[in-house]
Amino acid sequence: MEFKDLSLKEIIAKIKDWVTTQEEVYEYFLNRIDKINPEVDAFNFIQREHTKKDIWSRLAWIPIWIKDVFCEKWIKTTASSKMLENFTPPYDSTVIKNLSDNWMSSIWKLNLDEFAMGWSWENSALRITKNPWDTLRIPWGSSSWSAAAVASGMVPAALGTDTGGSIRQPASMCWIVWFKPTYWRNSRFWVIAMASSLDTPGTFTKTVEDAGLLYEIMSSYDSLDSTSIDAPNTINPEIWNKEDLKWIRVWVPKEYFIEWIEKWVRREIDNTIETLKGLWAEIIEISLPHTEYWLAVYYIVMPAEVSTNLSRYDGIRYWYANDAWLDINDLMKKNRWEWFWKEAQRRIMLWSFVLSSGFYDAYYKKASLVRELINKDFDDAFAKVDVIITPTAPGVAWKLWEKTDDPLKMYLADIFTVNGSLAHLPWISIPVWFAKPEDWEDVDLPVWLQILGPKLWEEKVFEVANVLEKKLKSYISSKKPKVF
Repeated sequence: MEFKDLSLKEIIAKIKDWVTTQEEVYEYFLNRIDKINPEVDAFNFIQREHTKKDIWSRLAWIPIWIKDVFCEKWIKTTASSKMLENFTPPYDSTVIKNLSDNWMSSIWKLNLDEFAMGWSWENSALRITKNPWDTLRIPWGSSSWSAAAVASGMVPAALGTDTGGSIRQPASMCWIVWFKPTYWRNSRFWVIAMASSLDTPGTFTKTVEDAGLLYEIMSSYDSLDSTSIDAPNTINPEIWNKEDLKWIRVWVPKEYFIEWIEKWVRREIDNTIETLKGLWAEIIEISLPHTEYWLAVYYIVMPAEVSTNLSRYDGIRYWYANDAWLDINDLMKKNRWEWFWKEAQRRIMLWSFVLSSGFYDAYYKKASLVRELINKDFDDAFAKVDVIITPTAPGVAWKLWEKTDDPLKMYLADIFTVNGSLAHLPWISIPVWFAKPEDWEDVDLPVWLQILGPKLWEEKVFEVANVLEKKLKSYISSKKPKVF
């Protein structure tokens, strides 16, 4: 039996209806990995043992793939860094525990940019992953490998982390559904940190309904995470039956339609907005006053927090030390030069000064104040509308190595995703159409739409996304990647 086209819920239903077995599903995806992974190269670690579990649990022991920043007890967790190459944590992260309590089988660790820092795959210290739609193009984002694994049919679902677009962008390049809840929903306990005030665990799935299933299981209050919130997280099952968007107010912010958005992407987003109108959604255009500051604020706050979190990795606690050293400072310098990849070194060097005594007030403090204004912009907007609809990225996936030597161009690629992270909003992105790249190569590449909702209002985001997904289902399901 073939499972690569089935959603998570469809596979679970077949197991519970005795159409197939856990063992058959498990072996199928192992064989898919052996067949497809040499072309995509998404995995850091594969465990091939399997123990049969309760099929009546919510996840029926279906294998779900894990980005290699989620700690699992006594399973090697590296963050794709040489600095943690042999690190085996003594605890489970809370998110993993919640999924395991519902009988998830987590046996694969997925590659990422080192410590989740990057926009494609160039910054992994372990291996390179390719876009299943065109293996000469990037899958984009530090969670690229999770997205590539789901898109190529090697996995039914995967976990990732999102800081400023790490889930959203690779999902948009690989034609699958991503979901990031409100910042406080999913515990970050024993998730290897990049930028602590931005990092949010999220999911890659094939359908919106699968994303809703995993969200209800993953999110919970956690006393071990000081940012966790105790709030209801159940989704009204009636939303999955809706066929239209009557009484839904949708805001399309004009600031997202910038001059350098690729024209074919702009055309397909405009077509999707017309589809929303056909579903009886009320389209409203309003403004975000502090749009011009999004990237500047993000690229002060994020790297400053990164430099703080990376300071714990000195090559002594988690890895062996360089033997040729003069004093403790020389030891740490040599360890970090040898074991950190280039992007980690860049962020440590360039942004440590932002938190120094002479520059803290001038940079980090001011950025934090502007961040509050950005947050207020969204609060004011959601007093007038239910959801916000925007493009996920200004263009389709670019070719390998095309922007490696120009970090500024890569930073600008985050322009549509960083603001929601700064404001801690729930987001979902779904595939809508295809577009040609601006290099006019004869290939169709995915275009995505992202839907933002008010804080803690994930249900409304799922409702709108599910209706739009059903409307576009025949078109979405007709397209398959080259590596599938």
